[in-house]
Amino acid sequence: MFLSFSCSSDGNTNGISERTKTNINQNWQYLEKDIETISDALAMKNWQAINLPHSWNSLDATDLKPGYRRTGSWYKKEIDISKNSKVIYELYFEGVNITSEIFVNGDKVGSHIGGYIGFTIDVSSALKNGTNEIVVRADNSYDPEIIPSQKSDFFIFGGITRDVFLQTKPKTHLANLKYTTPKVSNEKATLTGTVAVVNANKSSKVKAVLIDNEGKKVVEKEFSVDDHLAKINFDNINNPKLWDTDNPNLYTIEVSLLSEEKTIDQISDKVGFRWFEFKEYGAFFLNGKRLLLRGTHRHEEHAGVGAAMSNEQHRADIELIKEMGTNFVRLAHYPQDPEVYKACDELGLLVWDELPWCRGGVGNDNWKENTKNMLTEIIEQNYNHPSIVIWSLGNEMYWLPDFENGGKEENMKPFLSEINDLAHKLDPTRKTAIRKYYEGAAIVDVFSPSIWSGWYSGSYKSYQKAIDQYKKQYKSFLHAEYGGSSHVGRHTENPITGEGKIQVDGWEEAIVQTDVANIAQIGDWSENYIVDLFDWHLRISENDDTFVGNIQWAFKDFGTPLRPENAIPYMNQKGLVDRAGHKKDAFYVFKSYWSKDPFTYIESHTWTDRQGPKGLARDISVYSNCQEVELFLNGKSVGTKTRNIKEFPAAGLNWNLQFKEGENTLVSKGKTANGKTVSDELKINYRFTKNGKAKGLKLTYEKLENGNYLITAIAKDANGLRCLDYEDRVYFQCMSGGETFKRLGTPTGSESIEMANGKASIEVKRNSIDTPLVMMVLNQSFKGTYLTIE
Repeated sequence: MFLSFSCSSDGNTNGISERTKTNINQNWQYLEKDIETISDALAMKNWQAINLPHSWNSLDATDLKPGYRRTGSWYKKEIDISKNSKVIYELYFEGVNITSEIFVNGDKVGSHIGGYIGFTIDVSSALKNGTNEIVVRADNSYDPEIIPSQKSDFFIFGGITRDVFLQTKPKTHLANLKYTTPKVSNEKATLTGTVAVVNANKSSKVKAVLIDNEGKKVVEKEFSVDDHLAKINFDNINNPKLWDTDNPNLYTIEVSLLSEEKTIDQISDKVGFRWFEFKEYGAFFLNGKRLLLRGTHRHEEHAGVGAAMSNEQHRADIELIKEMGTNFVRLAHYPQDPEVYKACDELGLLVWDELPWCRGGVGNDNWKENTKNMLTEIIEQNYNHPSIVIWSLGNEMYWLPDFENGGKEENMKPFLSEINDLAHKLDPTRKTAIRKYYEGAAIVDVFSPSIWSGWYSGSYKSYQKAIDQYKKQYKSFLHAEYGGSSHVGRHTENPITGEGKIQVDGWEEAIVQTDVANIAQIGDWSENYIVDLFDWHLRISENDDTFVGNIQWAFKDFGTPLRPENAIPYMNQKGLVDRAGHKKDAFYVFKSYWSKDPFTYIESHTWTDRQGPKGLARDISVYSNCQEVELFLNGKSVGTKTRNIKEFPAAGLNWNLQFKEGENTLVSKGKTANGKTVSDELKINYRFTKNGKAKGLKLTYEKLENGNYLITAIAKDANGLRCLDYEDRVYFQCMSGGETFKRLGTPTGSESIEMANGKASIEVKRNSIDTPLVMMVLNQSFKGTYLTIE
């Protein structure tokens, strides 16, 4: 790759030495060997060609083997440079997990600790004219002195997991632009800030310009440079366009470095004018108006790539979160890619940004120093984002200590106080928070206790009681984490009730109920139960005008080393979408409460085969944000209902009806505020005969639009009926002629998966149409069923 830089002021009409920022993700070489020295690494053969971002755990984390690779690897790349002596050359890494060493032309030029934070290295003196070799050693080995703890419930992906840039800037340049908006109202706003001037001379001045989102110059002023620092002050900005979650207005601040009336450097950033407040024992206010925080969580990973996501994939996640009507996102449990903050600024999502102190307790002096450095880097790098309102100092920090006595209160609280003070010193304008460490609740500004009503304990109908208790107990109580797991396509006619009881499914004569203490453990991961749980939680939160809000856990299924026996092995399946971003039923529950984009959704599009006694009516819920919805069964209206968020389930959009045997067609039609209609359609095959015990597995296939094959296993009884109550695990294997998508952690991307209503599928890539594709499925009960596709 040839990179040419013409960065001097010669020939430039305005005198500016141009900054450059060039993405160098392409054409790297990768060596998957844990070698200590660069000389030994470069002597090795069999380097692989790759592009960045990259993680060596993109697939091995979610394969069926226990553990995942936790060690070092090497990356290298050659770049050609026409070196300019008048500029500074830097390498900027958005993130290398979890420690790194950087070499240029064989010399070590820098290192970094902390995998979720960007860093910049000056490589000017190491570069030469012509060909230069960049080498990076990345390492995600077990190291108790570096957070997050290895006992955390997520994978710590190793590699250069984010973008890398080669950038230049003039030797006399601007750096570390930081601003605040100390006074903001609908009528006026102020902006104050600082910018460093490196290698300033006596004639150096700084000019700052504020430009609105229509390109109009709002204010322009010049400022002097004192001791290599310029203080910026705009004290009278009239009628500012405020940043909020519905209208995320962004200004641009351009800062220029002037010397003898010439511009020799220029930087810019985005500005959002907003103010917020957590009322004591009350609600949250943004720009003087009460805003119910409607939140979710995001882990940084995706099927097939792990944490090595592209900017397009990051953006797609945030856009999908916003589509649901969300206004708040907790970044769990670590700072995330710069594209995420940019998207939150632009789309209007408030952010809880989190230090990766997740479990592990307090460590030794090195641990403390590393942790404080990480917090400093997080705040310094993300300081200017208007979306961020909370710096979280950790999650479940006391749990499973890595050091002796690391979880004890007398050790935990002093360090938590120290970093809380550090956060406020670095940024007095935002709040601090933690989750679940009760002894530290009074130290931070905002606290979240642990409430998992209806999942790890209790029933979801106890939620109001729980939040009423905590609202009185904590001055700023924001509920982070609630929900439960759902296995796509798993349904039951009688999910566990809101009182925590298992009911019969309608075939038995007697009504039998059994209490459930821990729903997570008994494995009712039906989509029906989880939509009811979320529906109840939202009914409570949306009708409580003193509640700050809650943050559902989590938006997307994600990988974890602690859950090998889940329905999809090594996957935390609490997402509203699967690991590839496909929506589950629960997504539409949230959308019905939060989104302004009109829609209707009949529960459930993954429940198209059902059964029950003849004459037994079934409840059908439609999730919609339309005020009125009419439901049709087989072409006939079964009534129009008015939405009322105080009713349960589905805010009153629930019908009791009887299916005919065979195919049934449901159509929902919702009326929008402007008189238009939105609709949804669902076809259901219903039978009056209950399946017997499973006697075997049958394999079928269909060819997908991408040319691959979807291989489906169906559990059948002695009469050939699909066993809708069969949930045992099955194992797929491609015997010859193709390759399964087996390490994706998705409903069609694992060779081991629990059945959903007697059905399971896997996607397979065929090697050649000239070679038969042979597939097998088996489990403990059924020793092998084969399918050959000629």
